[in-house]
Amino acid sequence: MMTTASAPGKIILFGEHAVVYGRPALAMPVTQVQATATVIKRVALPGDIQIEAPDVGLSANVNALPRDHPLAAVIHSVFSALGIDRPPACTVHIESTIPVASGLGSGAAVSVAVIRALSSFVERPLSDQQVNSLAFEAERLYHGAPSGIDNTVITYARPIFFIKGQPFEPVRVAWPFTIVIGDTGIPSPTKETVAEVRRKWQADTERYEKIFDQIAVVVHEARQSIKAGNVSALGPLMDENQALLRDMGVSSVELDRLTEATRKSGAMGAKLSGGGRGGNMIALVEKEKAAVVAEALINAGAKRTIITQIR
Repeated sequence: MMTTASAPGKIILFGEHAVVYGRPALAMPVTQVQATATVIKRVALPGDIQIEAPDVGLSANVNALPRDHPLAAVIHSVFSALGIDRPPACTVHIESTIPVASGLGSGAAVSVAVIRALSSFVERPLSDQQVNSLAFEAERLYHGAPSGIDNTVITYARPIFFIKGQPFEPVRVAWPFTIVIGDTGIPSPTKETVAEVRRKWQADTERYEKIFDQIAVVVHEARQSIKAGNVSALGPLMDENQALLRDMGVSSVELDRLTEATRKSGAMGAKLSGGGRGGNMIALVEKEKAAVVAEALINAGAKRTIITQIR
């Protein structure tokens, strides 16, 4: 017996970091990259669960891992939610094409895929709401104090408008648009950047609250532009959001270099996406210019690029 489930990556289009402080954000799934979990039945005693995650060099029995290890915690949480004390023996095999610590939601995608594969394996599939809730608990282990936006956009695999602690709202994309993603190749542990922003916010609350408010205005304008099909308005808004993120201290020399390279090669706007200090940036482009902008990113030092269409 075997079950498989997959989950996409994601980008934050507008609003990262400010979303942790109750401001809105816009996030979109990226289906060109995926995390996949396959659960295979084993002949062994109940409760004997082996994790195989070759991409991160992990091969271990779940019972040998600390309870707060993110993967072990996800597996335990599924069976706990289902009221299963002694689950059938199995191997959970995890593969992912989503770069780790890059701002594309690798941890949340793995959690969502594992939750769905395990619940299907025991023939008790969970609802999207249940999957999202369990994935959020795992995000706490990965990121410390997450907003919940990553697990939500990945669980529902659709563009969303998100405010922490409130039900998300699907975003209707009136006119599809193209995004080029550029990876600096520098790890960007969200937990660390979120914690650093919190320290700065505590030291200078008034300044940071003002930045968060300015980002919120950008997010609302972007949402209206997307709903109206006014794609050209999104470019300047991305540039404005990037300037605010730079003021916040979460950009980097590499991210600034890549965003500037895309603008020089014809992008309508560009910004970092995710935690910052590394990881990925995104650029809004006309579809026919996507390949040229992607090439410019590689020439400017990007380790990889992804071209995705938001619809």
